[in-house]
Amino acid sequence: MTSRHPLTPGRAGAASAALALVLASAATGSPVSAAGGEGADAPRGTVVYRPVAQFAGAGKPRDLLLHPESKKLYVGSDDLPETADVNESGLHVLDPADGKVRSTVGQAPGPTGTLGRRAVRRLLAPLPGDGAVFFYPLRGIGTAKDGDAAAAGAWVAGAAVTHATAGLTPSTVLVAQGSVLSEVEIATAAVKRSVTLEGGDGFAVDAARGAVWFTDFADRRMYRVDTATFTVAATVELPAGEGFAGFTEVDPETGAVWVGLDTSVVVHDATGKRLGILKGGADMPRAASFDTATHEAFVVWQDAGDTSQPGSDNNGTLTVHRTRDLQEAAKPVVLPGIHTQLGSAALAVEPGGAVVFVADPVAGKITRLERATSPRVTGNPADRAVTAGTRVSLTAEAEGTPRPTVAWQVSTDAGRTWQAVEGATSPAYSFTAAVSDNGRRYRAEFANEAGTVHSAAATLTVTIADTTTGGTGSITGSTGSTGSAGGTGSTGSTGATGSESEGSDGGSATGSAATGTPASVGGGGGSAGATVGGRTNATATGGALASTGAAAASLAGTAVVLTAAGWVLMRRARRRADG
Repeated sequence: MTSRHPLTPGRAGAASAALALVLASAATGSPVSAAGGEGADAPRGTVVYRPVAQFAGAGKPRDLLLHPESKKLYVGSDDLPETADVNESGLHVLDPADGKVRSTVGQAPGPTGTLGRRAVRRLLAPLPGDGAVFFYPLRGIGTAKDGDAAAAGAWVAGAAVTHATAGLTPSTVLVAQGSVLSEVEIATAAVKRSVTLEGGDGFAVDAARGAVWFTDFADRRMYRVDTATFTVAATVELPAGEGFAGFTEVDPETGAVWVGLDTSVVVHDATGKRLGILKGGADMPRAASFDTATHEAFVVWQDAGDTSQPGSDNNGTLTVHRTRDLQEAAKPVVLPGIHTQLGSAALAVEPGGAVVFVADPVAGKITRLERATSPRVTGNPADRAVTAGTRVSLTAEAEGTPRPTVAWQVSTDAGRTWQAVEGATSPAYSFTAAVSDNGRRYRAEFANEAGTVHSAAATLTVTIADTTTGGTGSITGSTGSTGSAGGTGSTGSTGATGSESEGSDGGSATGSAATGTPASVGGGGGSAGATVGGRTNATATGGALASTGAAAASLAGTAVVLTAAGWVLMRRARRRADG
């Protein structure tokens, strides 16, 4: 459809949703691996449009208008030949969410004022609050809103109207009758002023800059009509070609003129300077619309509908482009069965670009497409170090439209390969850390229709608790030796003269030299100490020292006894010699 009063810009559609994902669950034991997980992340900000519904029951749709205030979807339609038992031509009002037909205005005045069933070919502008201004064959300008029994209308004098758009004021429209361009009152269809051009087919109005761009597809040129004087102010040449007419549309934000021509879209700035050309392969551009909130242009390309021709497959395409540089803003969407054999497609874009409607006159349906943006990770899981048997919780967050799904993954080879963790697809998943989990890496995979991304990986370190001293040992390294029993042994202190000193666990071990009594050995029996992953456990060291202390005490005691006995014998021998 051509230019009309621009829809009020605004943000609409699904908001990005943040996911708080917690890895904490009821099942015990290690996570179970399943297949999956490799692949590159989608580029940040990837956008795709996905078909979510098709609406029928509105005849053969020829044009669409999404009302900026009431938010209702207005559909101008012809009758479908397949429904011979009912005439579906007219103005249909749909609920844009589910496609339910709210009402149909099928009656409009003829040239003599008599009401009759009328097809609606073009929707020209929204009425204040609700309703639409429309063109109906052959020269009718009508108005109606949801619930009206019949439309109001008047007929333009002269030849058949070949094109019409919104006017320069809310009370007027612009109409073409061949190469004659006229400004017409909506209520009475009275012509206010006209200009005759050398030729022309379709046009678009740029009310903000006081211009009307009238395209002569046959002669490959555009005329810029100054709206103040209603005279031709400039002529712009178009690329040579076969002259297949598509559309003429003006970007209300920049004033750039987009012309669908053959299998290309030629773009000029507001002064007529060429900015670039978009190519569509074998498909032909047949409808365009703009969203000033996102600064994007939407184009529907239709197949020729002749599969004997090279490149023809009966499928069309929806493309989205940044208006500042004409680059793609979203991945192209295939539109099955969209071809030109039964008329041109129509297009309506919700302000903010979250929802797009494409009318297919071949199938008699309207496709609702919704924007999807690839997930963006906003929170990553953190590394964890825990003892075996501890419950582990990891969290990750992402946003995207629609809300991304999540699947946790695990790597057992330092991140070279990844496997899906079975069952870890909701915010409630947990596991108890086991020794075998040590060194594993975990990450969250977020996905929606626009792509897949992964969080940063978190490394899990698992240690074994020391049941003797309360310390922990790491899992890696060589296996240490088993410690001997007891705490750290030490040489017992010297007991009192003439008595024995009996060592306790880790206590004294040396007996009295005066009495000649053997010293008792210190260090009581203890449990075996553990060495984990090559780290000498403190209990094992203590046990070894206790054993060493006991041996040293035993040898020292024996030496003292022998020395004392020898001293006594020598003294007795001397006394006998003296006597």
